[in-house]
Amino acid sequence: MNGFKKIEEFGNRIAVYAERNYSYFEMLEIADAICGEVGERTLVFCLCSNNKESLFGYVGFIRGGVVPVLLDASIHIDRLRRMINLYKPTYIWASSENQYLLKEMESSFLFGDYTLFRCPTFFQHNLHEQLALLLTTSGSTGSPKFVRLSYENIFKNAESIAKYLDINANDKPITTLPMNYSYGLSIINSHFICGATIILTDASIMKKEFWELCREQRATTFGGVPFVYEMLNRLKFEEFNLPSLKKLTQAGGKLSPILSSKFAKVCNQKRIQFFTMYGQTEATARMTYLPCEKNLDKVGSIGIAIPGGELILQDDNGNKITSPNVVGELIYKGANVSLGYAESLFDLSKKDENNGILRTGDMAYFDQDGYFFICGRIKRMIKVYGNRISLDEVEGLLNERGHDCICAGTDDQMYIYTLKDDCVQIKKIIKEKLNLKGFKIMRIEEIPRNHFGKILYSELPKYE
Repeated sequence: MNGFKKIEEFGNRIAVYAERNYSYFEMLEIADAICGEVGERTLVFCLCSNNKESLFGYVGFIRGGVVPVLLDASIHIDRLRRMINLYKPTYIWASSENQYLLKEMESSFLFGDYTLFRCPTFFQHNLHEQLALLLTTSGSTGSPKFVRLSYENIFKNAESIAKYLDINANDKPITTLPMNYSYGLSIINSHFICGATIILTDASIMKKEFWELCREQRATTFGGVPFVYEMLNRLKFEEFNLPSLKKLTQAGGKLSPILSSKFAKVCNQKRIQFFTMYGQTEATARMTYLPCEKNLDKVGSIGIAIPGGELILQDDNGNKITSPNVVGELIYKGANVSLGYAESLFDLSKKDENNGILRTGDMAYFDQDGYFFICGRIKRMIKVYGNRISLDEVEGLLNERGHDCICAGTDDQMYIYTLKDDCVQIKKIIKEKLNLKGFKIMRIEEIPRNHFGKILYSELPKYE
């Protein structure tokens, strides 16, 4: 099931705007030429930015049965070397100005600002027939671990997303997320299979040129992680005049209930549909969505399973939870659940290890109407003097009361990191509301985050 093999039918419709319009015919001619240069089913590293070169390369490789590994174009050279040693790609599709690749490898094809570099040592990969794509897990920064995705994973998920978001050929999403990130890529996949037009930009939403392009090209939709919505809030999004904007989506982490309510109200006033969603790279992209008409009734909910998916909860003994408001591990079933992980080239021949079932690692409950709510991660649970504490719940409690905090810790020691001089007030809330001992508060200048806006808890300073 390779959905990109069918998109010729969109012919002269505009596929991409990247400084100029590219029709589907033109995009596919370039994409197929890039892939044709590779010539066989093998492994190719793509060092991605939100540009036409990265996008056309990706489309060509998926159409031609070549397996791309999507990496950030700004990847550190030491990490890239390590990845090359572990996976031995045949080619690397990257900026023609990449000094390391220019020095080490021969150029075999050029398009725009990108070169197809041939790696000097050839390795015959044994690729499983279903393997289509490798993506980094959103939490991994230096890890060589990838999620193995099949053609069915990619296009079943794209079809499901297109269905519940009601995507059609008149939609024009503008890129706000990296295409090597599962959420950013899912926006591309779900719109291309519907014949829509992608407005490509690497400009930050903090830049004037982003909003100028948004207006000029009449963008209808964009997606954002919580960090993007925090920035939009600072920019006073409610005062923006963007008449073409019809749809906003949010995923990639939990948006605070305060911001979730605010954007639901602002979008209702502007007649923009606002969808909160939940997913993991391990499930290709999306697993749930909150219907936009439920935004205010179900603030904080991840919603219901996407079309074709199923959610269940399990207790500590592995029994299915059937009553509302009982917390258990969230398990997802669907055709978009990945084949498993890879940590080196020897894992690329592995079969489907998940069989359509994903243990998400998230703790959740459903309400009396069947809407699901995440209340923490299993790995973000600690015991403080015998009491089981969810670090995510403590974060939520403090954020609701206006304290910009994040929490980390181990058993019997919880750390609260704050951006303000509000240690006294935080201490009071924790003691009064949670009656907790064994916590320390530290003021920090900024919250460490990765490219996708996810918090890097491992990089927080340790208390001395």
